[in-house]
Amino acid sequence: MKTYKIRKAEEKEVATIIDLLKEVASWLRNNDINQWGFLLEGGEDEEITEAVINGDTYVACHDDEIIATVTLYSQKSEWDQHVWGTEDDPEALYLHRLAVRPQYMKNGIGKEILNWVDENLKNTIRLDCVAHNPKLCAYYERNGYSLIGTTADGHSKFQKLHEEGSTNESNDITVTK
Repeated sequence: MKTYKIRKAEEKEVATIIDLLKEVASWLRNNDINQWGFLLEGGEDEEITEAVINGDTYVACHDDEIIATVTLYSQKSEWDQHVWGTEDDPEALYLHRLAVRPQYMKNGIGKEILNWVDENLKNTIRLDCVAHNPKLCAYYERNGYSLIGTTADGHSKFQKLHEEGSTNESNDITVTK
């Protein structure tokens, strides 16, 4: 049994987070999954940096190693406006860049991060992913997200409503494998 801590990312960790995301993007490419290729060319480095500085990015750590990351925006990004429209929903958080280092994949860490988000942040969670990746779409459905539509440019829109009564009040996630 391993325990991982989730906490807000620190500004000094920006380069590590960008490297982690590029490592995952490379893994995706090497496994013939057409997703996140733009990250390999630095396509979102500035946005990733801003998200860390603004306190929107979280990391999961095992000892002192960052093994996963996720970003949660309380305000719609330009991309979120494209996917979800411009009308604001003050109860919604927009999930971006959930990524687990390849050597830690298939250990339930992503699922535990999603559970932690639901239990600790108490918001409706919205996300989008490429519709042409059925494994990823099925992953979010298995983790309690409902498919609520697909954009004209091929992005599946998922949402999970917060259920009252679930509280964790902890930054620890435990994964048994």
